[in-house]
Amino acid sequence: MRFKGLLPLAVTIGLTMFAAASFSAQDDAKPTAFFPQTLYEFPPVLDGEKVVHEFVIQNKGLAPLNIERVKTA
Repeated sequence: MRFKGLLPLAVTIGLTMFAAASFSAQDDAKPTAFFPQTLYEFPPVLDGEKVVHEFVIQNKGLAPLNIERVKTA
């Protein structure tokens, strides 16, 4: 008799664990920005001279990486 009440409980626990694992897998599918070079020091330049440096940003995650804003420090 005691085991009849445990079956619904076991099914509920199993479904809860399955749902938690599914949501966890979805959370892993996110973008992850990776910067091989995070700092660049420009050499001395004359006032008004244009200086340019390109920083590489790699997406190491599983979802698309959207860069919405860039600013200097």
